[in-house]
Amino acid sequence: MPMSAGEIEQMIRAAMPDAEVSIEDLRGDGDHYAAHIVSEQFRGKTRVAQHQLVYAALQGRMGTELHALSLQTKAPDLA
Repeated sequence: MPMSAGEIEQMIRAAMPDAEVSIEDLRGDGDHYAAHIVSEQFRGKTRVAQHQLVYAALQGRMGTELHALSLQTKAPDLA
């Protein structure tokens, strides 16, 4: 059973409480999503390390319940 956008957002927010998260269903099929995530936890980390944090938040569901997730991650802008 595919994951909903709400489930994805909830899991990411649980692992990264400071995160600004937006999830978009790219095809309307509940199986292909884009996520835009801004979190202080990403600061100083490579893009690969940032994405690994998101995959860890999804607790192994990437590739099973969640087929495709395009990620855009970044640390908040400094004021």
